[in-house]
Amino acid sequence: MRSRIPLVLLAALVATAGAAGPALAAPAPDRQHPGTRNAAPANGWDAATALASDASDAETAKAARPLAATSRMRTLVPVPVTVQPATGADYPLTSATRIHADPGAEATAAYLAGVLRPSTGYPLPVQPAPGGGIELLLTGADPSVGDEGYQLDVTATKVVLRARTAAGLFEGVQTLRQLLPAKVESPTVQSGPWPVAGGHIVDHPRYAYRGAMLDVARHFRPVADVERYIDEVARYKINYLHLHLTDDQGWRLVINSWPRLATYGGSTQVGGGPGGYYTQADYAAIVAYAQARHITVVPEVDMPGHTNAALASYAELNCDGKAPPLYTGVDVGFSTLCVNKELTYRFIEDVVTELAALTPGPYLHLGGDEATSTTPADYATFVNRVQAIAQAHGKIVLGWHDMVHATPLPSTVAQYWGTETTDAQVAAAAKKGTKLIMSPASRAYLDMKYTASTPLGQDWAGLIEVRTAYNWEPTTFLRDVPAAAVYGIEAPIWTETLKTQRDVEYMAFPRLPALAELGWSPKSTHDWNAFKVRLGAQGPRWKAAGVTYYRSPQVPWATS
Repeated sequence: MRSRIPLVLLAALVATAGAAGPALAAPAPDRQHPGTRNAAPANGWDAATALASDASDAETAKAARPLAATSRMRTLVPVPVTVQPATGADYPLTSATRIHADPGAEATAAYLAGVLRPSTGYPLPVQPAPGGGIELLLTGADPSVGDEGYQLDVTATKVVLRARTAAGLFEGVQTLRQLLPAKVESPTVQSGPWPVAGGHIVDHPRYAYRGAMLDVARHFRPVADVERYIDEVARYKINYLHLHLTDDQGWRLVINSWPRLATYGGSTQVGGGPGGYYTQADYAAIVAYAQARHITVVPEVDMPGHTNAALASYAELNCDGKAPPLYTGVDVGFSTLCVNKELTYRFIEDVVTELAALTPGPYLHLGGDEATSTTPADYATFVNRVQAIAQAHGKIVLGWHDMVHATPLPSTVAQYWGTETTDAQVAAAAKKGTKLIMSPASRAYLDMKYTASTPLGQDWAGLIEVRTAYNWEPTTFLRDVPAAAVYGIEAPIWTETLKTQRDVEYMAFPRLPALAELGWSPKSTHDWNAFKVRLGAQGPRWKAAGVTYYRSPQVPWATS
């Protein structure tokens, strides 16, 4: 049975947040989620302050020495399939270096130049291939690399990155970045030299779906923040960004046929505050920015529960025709669309029509979790009907694993967010062909506290230190689920307590790279003792890039 924050206490917490202005709101009992929550952190908490305090904890960890160039071949995250360092074969990046690109590789070459120019100060012009220097080629890669893999060869005379597709070249560029000194991530000019570690890499992903989810419904994040997060997750070969766009506390995307969803339903957030929403042009810009980094946006419109923002915006969506007030709290399970009204399905048809037209990717996420105010029979009827609507618009349905309580379409993908290692209905659906994305909350939820003293986050799914986030296996976490049913993994971050981009980064790093490695690297490479050393080498890169992160005492952080 789920336990809830007493209503009197909940009201006091929310009232305190509202009185103090833009303070961190109280955590919530929901998926997002079930269980008893801790009170909110004190008003005015700053991730930089926490970073300083965490540094004292990290003093108990033995810091690694600065890395030699060749050592960088051994500190890559995610770890590649094959790595062969070559001593004495480092390539010196200089002001004379050119980037040469095959036809079709020009955009990736321009991206690479854009990454390297700010810190090196070098012009790095992009020219046709071949030509020495750095070459990005769409021919000659090892046949094993597939559509997202790459082959990277670094010698004293040139760097050659090969792939079958532009996506593969892009993932190879992320590895190439890590073969340079950490200060290459700085936004300002740094002093050289700039040796690229020499050696040979052949690499390809374990799973086709490697996701990160960002909740912009509980606390709104402007376009620039979303784009920054895209850049941060792209470094670790994430290829799907799941945007949780709607919930009880806010509707964050303009739907032209139902304009009050955004203008009214998007006007607040947890604890009050201004909220916000994306115009369709804003959303298109996010999608394009992600596409340029070979990341596919998966928009989520949660239903039939988590819908108070919509119900408050349009009275006619309620069974009694009366609109509830806007909601700024953190409890769940109280809202539901009126599943017996035909208007509800016209509403969903309109929303899906516009959302599908704006979303070039194959997936629409329709939520489906914690619909405790909907009867099981109504829930099944509703889910089956909305799946058909999405399918009619050429989209594949993604949904939280609760959707298996209906009848998943053959193409529907279920996202497992539970904490238990057994779920008979999920296992039965998987055996019938339903694909699963694994996001067990006790391992993959980035908004869970690291330790009991972490000033942000929640703990209903447990405390998740870095080792806990890394030490699990997607194919065996759920008993009786065929390994072939696991389509990928995703790392969600919910924002009930996260108000700023620094808050989001602090909770995501260093755990997101741990989960990214589970999605990319071969199962045979999975080893905590090796990973923690490689992860420690990422710290100076985040520092150079200005990324706020938690200095876990479990990790031997490198100094440069």
